[in-house]
Amino acid sequence: MPSTRQVIPKSLVAAAAAGVAAAALSAASVVGAAAYFARKVVTPDRLKPDDTQILGIGDDDLILELTPETRQPGRYGLWFDGGRGHARVGAVLDVDEESGRVRRVLEGVDIGELVVGPARWNQYYFVGDPQDAFGLPSRDVEIESEIGKLAAWEVPTGGAARSGEAARFGEAVAGAAGAAGGRWAILLHGRGASRDECLRAVPVLHDLGFTTLIPMYRNDLGAPASSDGRYSLGLSEWRDCEAAILYAVAAGASEIVLFGWSMGAAIILQTLDRSWLSDRVNAVVLDAPVIDWADVLRHHGALHKIPVPIGSLSRSLIGRRWARRLVGVHEPIDVALTNWEHRCDELKHRTLLIHSLDDEFVPVGPSISLAAKRPDLVRFEPWQQARHTKEWNVDPERWDSVVRDFLTG
Repeated sequence: MPSTRQVIPKSLVAAAAAGVAAAALSAASVVGAAAYFARKVVTPDRLKPDDTQILGIGDDDLILELTPETRQPGRYGLWFDGGRGHARVGAVLDVDEESGRVRRVLEGVDIGELVVGPARWNQYYFVGDPQDAFGLPSRDVEIESEIGKLAAWEVPTGGAARSGEAARFGEAVAGAAGAAGGRWAILLHGRGASRDECLRAVPVLHDLGFTTLIPMYRNDLGAPASSDGRYSLGLSEWRDCEAAILYAVAAGASEIVLFGWSMGAAIILQTLDRSWLSDRVNAVVLDAPVIDWADVLRHHGALHKIPVPIGSLSRSLIGRRWARRLVGVHEPIDVALTNWEHRCDELKHRTLLIHSLDDEFVPVGPSISLAAKRPDLVRFEPWQQARHTKEWNVDPERWDSVVRDFLTG
């Protein structure tokens, strides 16, 4: 009898094998793309490329290439000569859309000789240590953390309140530094930034009688690196913030206020949740804060036109122990732990949120939501026009006033 067994043509077998291989390759490509995006999120940015051009220099003005940054109102810093020089620029004088140029006030040159050529825009405005920036007595100190010694600037209070206008834009403040103790403020910069980012808050805090401490944290340029050399979005960096609090307590701090910009805010929120010293903190000021890392990652996925499935997979990979080598982290990062919209009931500290409605880097939505959910603790101050962490730059007088009112109210 003839066999009833069906013989599958070799062509079909080959096609099926090719299909399986293509599917496997496609899946591997998706995982690879997701892992690459995840690595970008947790890897410190070491290169700071120039992002504009100095096109002309006058006695008290300069002409810059027109970019989304250089057209913004307010006062900013400008690195030039490969980062070796620094200038401060002020108000926009005129904009030429056709030629792509903007003319702004030149408020001063801090370092180097200003020359035509490439430059890098920054929100720091001030540069150097607090002594150089404001003429305030300050000292370099070291904070002992589990990761090693962290450099910090300490600006002791001068005792009596001083005129904020004198210190604000660089005039020397007379008088010797008072003894450490009393009111302390600890300031944490954001992801990829430096301690200079925090300098804008120093004058108003000094005026209010706070001793100010501005520390590095792990993986900063010049600071000890973690075992993997990666950011953990606040889930390990909080220990460095705790070390700074312990330093202040040991120095006699009776009142501590924490300030954080962007990821610095995420570090502070984890500190308040995890540290045995959180009850020593009286209040918190967060500027352009990361309230929910998942929201930030979704935003950047959309900005870079990353397909939604790849973006979702990248957030998942960050938190998976089996994917540590793919992402390059020593320990998985549970992004859900950074969602303070969902964890709002766990907040215990009086908090000021300063956040621009036009923030292009960290969306303002979670800040608005958190304030709405916890009006008993959280005060939200919206800004207009300011780009990420540039609220002070757009309106420094209002920024100082809001902080002053919050800390004295």
